Amino acid sequence: MKTIDNFNFAGKKALIRVDFNVPLDENFNVTDNTRIEAAKPTISKILNDGGIAVLMSHLGRPKGERNDKYSLRHIVPEVEKVLGKKVIFVDDCVGEVAEKAVAAAPAGSIVLLENLRFYSQEEKGDEGFSKELAKLGDIYVNDAFGTAHRAHASTTIVAKFFGANKCFGYLLAKEIESIEKVMKTGEKPVTAILGGSKVSSKITIIENILDKVNHLIIGGGMAYTFAKAQGGKIGNSICEDDKLDLALDILAKAKAKGVEVHLPIDVVAADDFNNDANTQVVPVTDVPDGWEGLDAGPKTLENIKSVLLASKTILWNGPVGVFEMPNFAKGTIAVGDFVAEATKKGAFSLVGGGDSVAAVKQFGFENKVSYVSTGGGAMLESLEGLVLPGIAAIYE
Repeated sequence: MKTIDNFNFAGKKALIRVDFNVPLDENFNVTDNTRIEAAKPTISKILNDGGIAVLMSHLGRPKGERNDKYSLRHIVPEVEKVLGKKVIFVDDCVGEVAEKAVAAAPAGSIVLLENLRFYSQEEKGDEGFSKELAKLGDIYVNDAFGTAHRAHASTTIVAKFFGANKCFGYLLAKEIESIEKVMKTGEKPVTAILGGSKVSSKITIIENILDKVNHLIIGGGMAYTFAKAQGGKIGNSICEDDKLDLALDILAKAKAKGVEVHLPIDVVAADDFNNDANTQVVPVTDVPDGWEGLDAGPKTLENIKSVLLASKTILWNGPVGVFEMPNFAKGTIAVGDFVAEATKKGAFSLVGGGDSVAAVKQFGFENKVSYVSTGGGAMLESLEGLVLPGIAAIYE
């Protein structure tokens, strides 16, 4: 894998695809700077070599036209704060204005280009637009895992104009390594915890990882589809009735491959979908009429704990309850504790996919697991076994 460690950037312009698609409040203040922090090591290495860091990113969905609401100029103060350096902001990302600004930038400086998605050619993967971007750098660095699953101009097509002068930044390299640790090189036993509400959104992941894991823990809303498929009573619990056969098929495939599937034993059921509803702990296959399962029960959590603490490699994708409501967050917090404990004992743990990342951050587990992925969709597609175009472009 070719990373920025393979290059000396002295006197070179590094065109870096970062993912600075960060959340802003109504006054355009950055409310979560995780993605900017994540890009810092790559940018710092280039600057320390004596290179120029030319940063390109998208922000939001401006639909191919200029819209000040999505201007990257709003994030300049936060980028300067995180990187501890002045940032030269350019009001365009291609053309004369951009070319002149980059040409005039002194060694060791940071240039931030305007939102790539102000041009519809970015998302179309337009070759001409990619060629214009390529004029702004001597070496292309992709450090944006969050967009690596899109064949956009700045993530994929631009790489073809750099020949051998292209590489991964530290962040993207770490993402690739972490997924490979789970999918290929992980020490056994390997355990995957899959939560979330729908089997349908996880089906390709489940099918792809059955050859890689020893244990599959199924939690969250999708567990009720499995419970019903096996003849259980699930009350008003969320369920995909058209996926019952699929659930049984998954269980049969797992058995044939020697994968142990751990379904919930008991759940915390509520008589209404709100935080202050009445609750009771019931077997997952015997939820009373008018009640719905909203969190993992104590016996289920005991089982999850014993599996995780015996694991050497752990993938966690999706919460095991409605963690947005404090009264139904206990299961997800407990799973976080178990994963943290296993990690402390030497297991490698990867957390990825929107909701589980949100839960890990919310409950303070970020520094207690081995790696938290920065890319939702990209992470899921990697787990499905797809080769991401942004990654393939560097290897080509």
